[in-house]
Amino acid sequence: MSLAIIDAREWQRMFDLRTSERVEQDGPIIRMAKRVLQRHPFPGDLGAQSNQWVTDVALDCIREYDPRFVYLTYAQQYYQGRYRVMTPLERADMLAVAVAEVDRFLESSGFTAVLVGTGDMIDLRGFIDVTKLDGLAFTSNWSARYAGLHAPSTRDLQGLKREPNIERIVPREQLIALFKGTEAQARRVPEYLLVAKEGFTFKTASQIHRNVVKIPAASARSIPVSSNLGMAKDITDIRGLVDASLKERKTALILVEGMGLSEFPWPHAAVANGRQWYFHEPGDGQYLTITSGEHRVFDYPTGCNNYDEMENQDYALSGYFTSLPEKTIGRDFPGRSLAVGNRSMFTHMVPGADISMEGFARNLYNQGTMAVIHRQDK
Repeated sequence: MSLAIIDAREWQRMFDLRTSERVEQDGPIIRMAKRVLQRHPFPGDLGAQSNQWVTDVALDCIREYDPRFVYLTYAQQYYQGRYRVMTPLERADMLAVAVAEVDRFLESSGFTAVLVGTGDMIDLRGFIDVTKLDGLAFTSNWSARYAGLHAPSTRDLQGLKREPNIERIVPREQLIALFKGTEAQARRVPEYLLVAKEGFTFKTASQIHRNVVKIPAASARSIPVSSNLGMAKDITDIRGLVDASLKERKTALILVEGMGLSEFPWPHAAVANGRQWYFHEPGDGQYLTITSGEHRVFDYPTGCNNYDEMENQDYALSGYFTSLPEKTIGRDFPGRSLAVGNRSMFTHMVPGADISMEGFARNLYNQGTMAVIHRQDK
């Protein structure tokens, strides 16, 4: 059983992660997680100390748990860049804080690191309104470039082909062929994938998030990877670098969100972030691709109409995730592993680490902190 411990400052509660039912257990790992949560209240996704919280919690956990593999996500600059209008000086100061926190972790922990930027961002230029179609168009939680189209009429397709800010309309079969998907995976993919031109995103009936000011840039077809462990040419190569390093030393995989080739300060290589016209946006597909070494486009396909799956789903504390992802570094690695991040449920789902610590926030609303314990036997 995976356990979730929620700390709301005034109280702590423990739950079965899958069922969300209250449980009571005890043990050295559980007590350690509770102590760390108590010591480090989360300042919020947009809080000025959010990245500092990641470093502080990671170093605290390392002292108590001594993991060999650590996964960190620094996302404060992603959230602030996505939702707040900033001057160039304000943005430079924000990025400098992120860099300083990553460097502080590396200097204090002694871990060897693979650093990954999730891609450049660009100012939003406008919306493509797809709310008045005969069919239905959906976007996924963190997608800007893509929307799924379901049951379109001939009139819908003809009108969309004339839309000047749509780059392409991709039939399901083409997306499946591009990533060699299975028949079972194909059933979850929308009939068509709409792809926006740079600077544009879709206005759909499924949008529930706040208005954005920056979205992924076209240059995010390549992302920066900094490592002294070997050369990565493709995003799927990152997993191999980490696996090889773990055989010899303590290793950290660190994702620096909202930062791409134009702003990444560490020495780096430009690594392919997808295939052909498709590139991963910062979200579950990109992160699972990094932690598994396989393109994970079909776990939660962009624009998938999965409301029937979510009606009575397990893992209600994990957002739209309906199961624990397989083939991730943490699940495969036999040694101790830790994940800390300020990107909400991605922290306890994407790397598969034994223990994770995250800001318990949904749609930027801060509800406290959460620890998830997948393994207590290492």
